[in-house]
Amino acid sequence: MSNPTLAPSPRQENTPWWRIPQVVFIPVLLLCGVLATSTMVVISSMDQDPVLDKEVYERERRAALALEGQAKVEALMAVQPAMQGRNHAASPVVPLEK
Repeated sequence: MSNPTLAPSPRQENTPWWRIPQVVFIPVLLLCGVLATSTMVVISSMDQDPVLDKEVYERERRAALALEGQAKVEALMAVQPAMQGRNHAASPVVPLEK
């Protein structure tokens, strides 16, 4: 068995860096990351949820507690906090605080 020796491929010394695909890949990848990050920041800052006012919530809750029957249940379901609403989304009864 003979082992042929592999000769290195001929290298061109005067090739500019932007003509080598492996070298161009790195700045393009970084620019894509910057563009994606900037896009996410713009999208997330455009449609922010408003901060709820606690006084308005308490006023609406007192008005809901003053109602009777099914109207009271529907009004309480409309003003319940998000965590409580998410945990009791399938239950028809609104838990009342004592």
